[in-house]
Amino acid sequence: MSEIQGRRRKVKKDDFLMQGMILAVAMVLTKVIGVVYRIPLTNILGDEGNGFYGYAYEVYAMTLMLSSLSIPTAVSKLVAARVAMRQRRNAFRVFTCAFVFSAVIGVLVAVLIFFGADVISTNMMKSPLSAYALRVLATGLFIVAVLGALRGYFQGLGTMLPTAVSQIIEQIVNVVVSIAGASILFNIGAEAGQKSGEELLGPAYGAAGGTLGTVAGAVSALLFLGFAFLIYRPVIYRQIRMDHIRKRESYRRILRILLLTIMPVVFSTAIYNINQIMDLTIFNNIMSAQGYTEKQYMAMQGIFTGKYNPLINVPLAMANGLAASVIPSLTAAVTKRDRKQVYAKIGQTIRFTMVIAIPCFIGFIVLASPLMVLLFNDDSMTPAVMLALGAITVVLYSYSTISNSILQGLDEMGTPAKNAGISLIVHLIALFIMLVVCKWNIYALVGSNIVFSLCMCILNARAIRRACGYRQEIDRCFIKPLTAALIMGMFAYLVHLLLDLAVGGRFLPTTVSILVAVIVYAFATLKLGVFTGQDLRDLPQGKKIYRICRKYHLLPR
Repeated sequence: MSEIQGRRRKVKKDDFLMQGMILAVAMVLTKVIGVVYRIPLTNILGDEGNGFYGYAYEVYAMTLMLSSLSIPTAVSKLVAARVAMRQRRNAFRVFTCAFVFSAVIGVLVAVLIFFGADVISTNMMKSPLSAYALRVLATGLFIVAVLGALRGYFQGLGTMLPTAVSQIIEQIVNVVVSIAGASILFNIGAEAGQKSGEELLGPAYGAAGGTLGTVAGAVSALLFLGFAFLIYRPVIYRQIRMDHIRKRESYRRILRILLLTIMPVVFSTAIYNINQIMDLTIFNNIMSAQGYTEKQYMAMQGIFTGKYNPLINVPLAMANGLAASVIPSLTAAVTKRDRKQVYAKIGQTIRFTMVIAIPCFIGFIVLASPLMVLLFNDDSMTPAVMLALGAITVVLYSYSTISNSILQGLDEMGTPAKNAGISLIVHLIALFIMLVVCKWNIYALVGSNIVFSLCMCILNARAIRRACGYRQEIDRCFIKPLTAALIMGMFAYLVHLLLDLAVGGRFLPTTVSILVAVIVYAFATLKLGVFTGQDLRDLPQGKKIYRICRKYHLLPR
């Protein structure tokens, strides 16, 4: 056992990035699958059905944050702190307490949303037909609550693989069931709508069918993690038996610490979701007051939630994956008072996040219309302009997400919540002005999100510096990746332009230009010195990558 522990200590720094990359890649993969499956789903539901689906899902996501999604963050942080102090028994007691707590809260919230779906949809959404989709989603709240406790425990132990695999399984099942459910129920709703004279009943039923996949996916992920836990259980019990620390934390004390850890996480993450649901609620009410029909503003909202948001969320998944990894890693470093490791982990996490986010920002601007045509066969101006205008939020939300997790890892649990509250107020003021004074309709949602995420970035950056004295490295984190991304953008634009003129079509010019962009960006980042040799060696298979780069003179002299 001592040999195993020694080997773990030896690879500890490498493991931090490796685990983060495993989860980040899984999250990106699930988001890519999500974007791909939204193509047939969008074609089935139409913009109106996407509006019902998107609105119900925002309410579901908000309640999920309040009841469940803060659990993995809190559990991973508390478990990691106890593992760092070699208190395996107390770490398992944290998991047990969190599991029971999650199950109870999940049941209560699921019942509340299920029976309150009509009231929420009619009075809050101004969209009564969204109740069908919302009622289906409510049944998944209990499942995801329990799922969160399991994911948090594995993450706290320093392994992201079970979470990563469960997310991929969840998304694959989600895709299959969503498309089948949407197609079947849309036809049923359309027939019922013809009899009742309600033309939107088909899209509303279809949206409810689409949400069936979310619940089925969560069930499959829970079954996988339950199986993984059973397989890993002998190892857990053996580690507990070897724990000679006599002091056992009481469940009452653990629950109190869990609640104190969860509350600021709930508040800060809930604001991220509540700003979306408030945006859509304010948007619907103001559009209705300005004379738009429900069909018109739900169609605009469907573009925002069905075409714009899925694309923006793909690169954000990388930030979410690294964020989940950095919390237990930073917690362990802070527990051991290792300032050098704290600075190293913060710097690497931000740099790797920006290396992904910045080229996506430039790519969305350059290829906004081709991407909408490729994915949704939509050559209209509105979705392309929304994507180009909102592309900067990829960088801003990525930084704010990762900085939230850094602050939580530094034990500054309340700071992200305070910063999110301030940003929300500024955001709502900006949204009101953009909708009422400027009359930007759907573009106001994009503009106000830029304001919100920018405020979060400024406030969080200042908070990190105050918390630990870390000084942000501007050159290699922002300037060099941006330079490489601009070079990439020029190549991508020229390749797409030439291929579009030469062969045309929606597939070949866009896919080839994306492949060229990836190659050019990778080469440019290496030659500009975005990564140090140590950064490359810290990656999975990093030593091999470093040797190849040195051999072909890809690194600056």
